[in-house]
Amino acid sequence: MDDPKTLVSTEWLARHLKDPDLRILDASWYMPAMGRDPKAEYDAVHIPGARFFDIDEISDARSELPHMAPTVEKFMSRMRAMGVGDGHQIVVYDGMGLFSAARVWWTFKLMGKDDVAVLDGGLPKWVAEGREVEDLPPMVRDRHMTVQRQAHLVRDVTQVSAASKLRDTEIIDARSAARFRGEAPEPREGLRSGHIPGSRNVPFDTLLNADGTMKAPDTLRAIFEGAGVDLSKPAITTCGSGVTAAILSLALQRIGKSDHSLYDGSWSEWGQFPTLPVATTED
Repeated sequence: MDDPKTLVSTEWLARHLKDPDLRILDASWYMPAMGRDPKAEYDAVHIPGARFFDIDEISDARSELPHMAPTVEKFMSRMRAMGVGDGHQIVVYDGMGLFSAARVWWTFKLMGKDDVAVLDGGLPKWVAEGREVEDLPPMVRDRHMTVQRQAHLVRDVTQVSAASKLRDTEIIDARSAARFRGEAPEPREGLRSGHIPGSRNVPFDTLLNADGTMKAPDTLRAIFEGAGVDLSKPAITTCGSGVTAAILSLALQRIGKSDHSLYDGSWSEWGQFPTLPVATTED
């Protein structure tokens, strides 16, 4: 099931670890309540050769919303400084198993880069299997990167609002069922509770196994369909701030569905505007 454009196993990475054109990125990111420091954890231990991809820093600094997708110019500059460029096969992992790495996978796709995969099970699975780790910074060589932004992979609030009204696109929410129904408070202050009218709820963790690996494609498809998602329609994924929505995007790609985009502002944007409608029951 290894696919260098979506998801690869720890076994695959171990076989290719010394490939000269492989670039590994540690994209660990955590919610503040988790009390974890991803950069400190990276400095202490990471997969050999891995660079640290800072999701909060490699973002659009002009936006008040958290970690919005970076501009093309900023992305190219940061990747060049990290020695990541054209001709590289990229593997992204995180310290949760499969959490924030999918966001960086989506970011590369947004920038027109296809040779990028998420490490299934991430660093926890790699370490549990006794595989090699290090605490040394990688040797970085400048590498040119060509970027062609794929605008169809991202949606803004106006486009999502239209999709909610027209019901011609499935909006799929990765947040927990309690947050989706408005029964649990949002972790960010000042946001209303509930969901975008007409959206379906597929909590991201339902797509994962206990070890942080992604479930098999047939199971993923059944989960989406069981949540009432019409897979014949285009899809927009959403969540709290655009991170776990990318797990849904990765899962959709794994089942062969390519007509999906991600609502970058997600609930951090939708939930703050009193003029936008909010639902608490599925319709």
